Amino acid sequence: MDIDVGSKIRALRKSKNISIATLAKDSGLSTGLISQIERNMVVPSIIAMWKISRTLDVNIGYFFDDIGKDDSNIVVKKNNRKKIVTNDSTKFYELLVPNLIGKKIEFILVTLDGHTKKSNEFVTHEGEECGYIIKGKMKITLGNKEYILEEGDSFYFNSTIPHIYENCDDNECISVWAMTPPSF
Repeated sequence: MDIDVGSKIRALRKSKNISIATLAKDSGLSTGLISQIERNMVVPSIIAMWKISRTLDVNIGYFFDDIGKDDSNIVVKKNNRKKIVTNDSTKFYELLVPNLIGKKIEFILVTLDGHTKKSNEFVTHEGEECGYIIKGKMKITLGNKEYILEEGDSFYFNSTIPHIYENCDDNECISVWAMTPPSF
């Protein structure tokens, strides 16, 4: 599914009378990156989306509101999951709910391939997250504590705690996450 995130960011930014320079300064991103995102020349990272969303005072789901507008859907078949595309081709996100519009919880399948990019950039946002490791090993860093989770392990944390997650071996890691409120 192709979603024009760049145009939505530009439209929201302009509706709030915010310049690219101001959005860049307030979000901690470069003006060049904001410009490229708005022109759909680059796909923003999840961290960049969080920074832009926070600065524009919306959640990330605002930019993906085309995902599943049909509220009559109750079941999501395996072959009909909506995928959220980011600039990190080693992380794959699939919605396990029909849509995110007006929802209080987000349910996603996260697949990290064996070459997941390591990041030193922590994420924080309102809410809570929990999940279950279906396959592989994942490292979750919360503040200054690291947790290694293996198949069958589960986790829960307050999303306001700075956090990073990554695959911690060369094999694929698959996990199911629930977040409230929805972050995507």
